[in-house]
Amino acid sequence: MHDIRSIRSDPAGFDAAMARRGLSPVSREILGLDSERRAALTRFQELQTRRNALAREIGQKKRGGEVTAALETSAAGLRAETETLERESAALDVQITRLLEELPNRLDADVPDGANETANVVLAQHGEPRDLGFQPRQHFELGEALGLMDFAAAAKMAGARFTVLRGALARLERALGQFMIDVHTREHGYREISVPLLVNYAAAYGTDKLPKFGDTMFRTTDGRWLIPTAEVPLSALAMEEIIPDHELPWRVTALTPCFRSEAGAAGRDTRGMLRQHQFQKVELVSVTHPDNSEAEHERMTGCAEKVLRLLELPYRRVILASGDTGFGAAKTLDLEVWLPGQQAWREISSCSNTRDFQARRMNARFRAADGRAVAYVHTLNGSGVAVGRALIAVMENNQQADGSILIPGALWPYMDGIERIAPA
Repeated sequence: MHDIRSIRSDPAGFDAAMARRGLSPVSREILGLDSERRAALTRFQELQTRRNALAREIGQKKRGGEVTAALETSAAGLRAETETLERESAALDVQITRLLEELPNRLDADVPDGANETANVVLAQHGEPRDLGFQPRQHFELGEALGLMDFAAAAKMAGARFTVLRGALARLERALGQFMIDVHTREHGYREISVPLLVNYAAAYGTDKLPKFGDTMFRTTDGRWLIPTAEVPLSALAMEEIIPDHELPWRVTALTPCFRSEAGAAGRDTRGMLRQHQFQKVELVSVTHPDNSEAEHERMTGCAEKVLRLLELPYRRVILASGDTGFGAAKTLDLEVWLPGQQAWREISSCSNTRDFQARRMNARFRAADGRAVAYVHTLNGSGVAVGRALIAVMENNQQADGSILIPGALWPYMDGIERIAPA
C-alpha cells in the first residue's frame, strides 16, 4: 500500500513510478478524492465544534429556565449534517483505499525498464551446462520411464496439473525439502516455523495477494484461503505487531505445500510438473529495519544460491525488468537453473524486497531504540528453493544414458544410502 502523503508531496513522481509499471497517471484521481475527503473532515470538525458550543448554550439556558426549542432544532440540524459528512468521508476513504490497493509497488531505481521477461538482465552465472554426451530427456520422460512419476493417476483423482510420485522419486522430493530446511536453519540462521496452510482475508490482504490475485487462489467454503506460498503466513507473523528495534531482523523459514488455482500461462508447460496446482516449497521471509533491507535482500538471495551450489546445479542470477517484477516487489532477483531436457534456463527461486509496501497493509511496525518513535518495517521473501523444480533440475542434470539418475552427494544422508535411482 502506498503512503498518500508521498503522493501529495510529489504527484508527478508517483505517476512516473507507475508509468514504469505500464500504468496511466492516477495521482490526479487519487488526490481529487483525497481533497474531497479532507474538505469533508474539515467541515465535520467545524460542525462538531459548533455542536459542542450549542450543547453548552442549551444546557445553560435550561438551567436558567429559558425556552430552548429553536436552539434544539438547530442542534438537530447540525447533528444530521455531521452524520451526513461522516458517511461521505467514510465512503471517500473506501474509494481511495480501493484505488491504492490495486496499485503495484514503486520499483527500485536499479530495476531495468522493459515490458516483459525478455528485458531481464543476467547479473552472474555459476557453473556451465554439462555436455551429457547423449540426447537428454525431460523430467517427465525420465520419471515415467522409471515408473516413479504418474500423471495419469493424478489426473484420475484430481485433474490436470497434479503429479503422483512413487518410491525413490517421492523419497528424493522429501530429501530435497529436508535438506533445504537444514541448510537454512543450521547455516543461515533462519528459524523454522510450522504455519497454517489456510489463512484469513487479513493475512492474504496484508501480503498483497488480495484482492488483486483472488482468482489465482483456492478459497474454502468458510472464507479462508489456501496459501499460494508460505510467504503469506510467515510474513503475517508481523501483522499488527510493534517489534522492538533490537529484535530485528526476523528471519523465518517453512517447508509447506503451496496451492495455486491458476498454474501459469495458458499453453505453457502443460506436460510435467513445472507448473502445478499443488507443489512443495521452502520459503524464506525476513522482517528488517528499513536501513538494512537492501543488504538483507542480497543475503537472502545468497542463501538460496548456496542450496543450488550444494546440489551442484548450474544456475544464473537475474534481475527482473519492470514489466516482469511482481505486484508487491520493489525489486526481484531470480535464480534460474539449467534444464538439459528443455535446453533452457528456468526460474527456481525468486527473492523480492517489498520495502514497506506489505508492512503498511499489515500495519507491521518497529519501535526505535529511543523507545518512542514507531515506523514501518521492511519485509522480504524468497524461495529457498522450490522443491519440485529442484527435483526436476536434479533429475535432468544427473540423468545417465541408461535412464538412471545419480543423487548429488549433499542428499545422500537424506536418501538412506540411495546414490542412484535406476530403472526397474
